[in-house]
Amino acid sequence: MKSGVVITAALAISLGGTTFSFAAEAPAPVVKKVALSPEQKAAFEAAKAQFKAARDARQAAIAAAKANIATAKNNFDAAKAAATTKEARQAAHAALKAAVGAAKATVPVKPTKPVRP
Repeated sequence: MKSGVVITAALAISLGGTTFSFAAEAPAPVVKKVALSPEQKAAFEAAKAQFKAARDARQAAIAAAKANIATAKNNFDAAKAAATTKEARQAAHAALKAAVGAAKATVPVKPTKPVRP
């Protein structure tokens, strides 16, 4: 009997605390949008176009790098299967790592989104 009263009291305290914490939160500030001048709008549109072009170029480079890595992996598997010595396997692995590193180096950095003035 007493445990039910304790649980009810604990539940009431926890619910009271949560409603108080929700009421104490401040609303998010409202940001007013300001009309852009024609020069600002043109510059922003140009920046957006440049960002999209850089993003597309990066995606194309990633696709090409994936193809190069797949080719290097196939070459590695063939060289590893044909290798008879430990040194030959190590050379095949080193060639794979070099090919993967070269493919990763061709991918440009991720472009940053333009900020609206």
